[in-house]
Amino acid sequence: MLSACTGLGALEQGEWIYDYIRSSAIEVDPKLATTIMDMYCKCGRLDKAFEVFNGLSSKGVSSWNCMIGGFAMHGKGKAAIELLKKMEAETMVTPDYVTFVNVLGACAHSGLVEEGRYYFSYMTEVYGIGPGMEHYGCLVDLLGRAGMLEEAREVINEMPFRPDVGVLGAFLGACRIHGNIDMAEEIGRQVIELEPSNSGRYVLLANLYAKAGRWEDVANIRKLMNDRGVKKVAGFSMIELEGTVSEFIAGGRTHPQATEIYAKLEEFGRIKDLGYVPDPDGILYGICEEETENPLHYHSEKLAIAFGLLKTKPGETIRITKNLRVCKDCHQASKLISTVYDREIIVRDRNRFHHFKGGVCSCNDYW
Repeated sequence: MLSACTGLGALEQGEWIYDYIRSSAIEVDPKLATTIMDMYCKCGRLDKAFEVFNGLSSKGVSSWNCMIGGFAMHGKGKAAIELLKKMEAETMVTPDYVTFVNVLGACAHSGLVEEGRYYFSYMTEVYGIGPGMEHYGCLVDLLGRAGMLEEAREVINEMPFRPDVGVLGAFLGACRIHGNIDMAEEIGRQVIELEPSNSGRYVLLANLYAKAGRWEDVANIRKLMNDRGVKKVAGFSMIELEGTVSEFIAGGRTHPQATEIYAKLEEFGRIKDLGYVPDPDGILYGICEEETENPLHYHSEKLAIAFGLLKTKPGETIRITKNLRVCKDCHQASKLISTVYDREIIVRDRNRFHHFKGGVCSCNDYW
């Protein structure tokens, strides 16, 4: 049940279950404790997860890994490293393969390049853990996000086994961030053939072609998608309020309070006074991951935020779960909305958490 709540980002339901566990005197063994922590981490309550973690009389490696992974997905790389050091200094629990996947992932999400390089070597030198595919994926992601594309490519070329789609996909994502069309083209075709049914790979490469003005290549990618019957995954965002999870798609009007939600959306025009300028990115080319027949301001997370503002009290935190990566426009808009309405808005996207508050995001625009 807790795992189901975790997948939905249903914090209220998860907390109700946790209260039931405590009131019923159900034993919280390490496995259940880790599941509770995971629920809190993935529902945006890192503080509560850490509270449960600190309250454990005995912590197994899975508990440590869960908490380190929680810090990683919230972009708290230094906290993740400090927890690893505490694990080594204060317990008899030995870090394992997963521990270092989480530590390296934390470094990648926080731009801690030197630390990532160090722990990539450290895990083998100190614990004899040979780097696996996931470790290489994190290292490539770390270097690529930091703009060190040549070094990231060298890592791929020197891997002792053939890179999988996760490693190559991390490199392709880095090429997107830094607009390197030549490297993206080289890797993008490989990624598409390794994962031919993943629409996101086609969209990413087509978007890069579009930015470079290579319209014939854009058309070829779209034709390839059509020929293979690949459909874009519909973007959706979910918000849990009053025990009910509501799901929104871009431009959707099926919600019972759609009229009020769209009226609230119109208020978002106030963010223009703070310097907001719509960023269409790939939307102009009809190849953005979010459905594009709807304007930017109808994207699913904006609808969910509008609903959250309608249904919550001033000062309350709004929590959204999204199945795709947050687009640049929604990221910028969410920062400004958090200022206009003086709210914290927490969005869990496909890759990580974004905590928007006071006009800034916890990711420091590094996602």
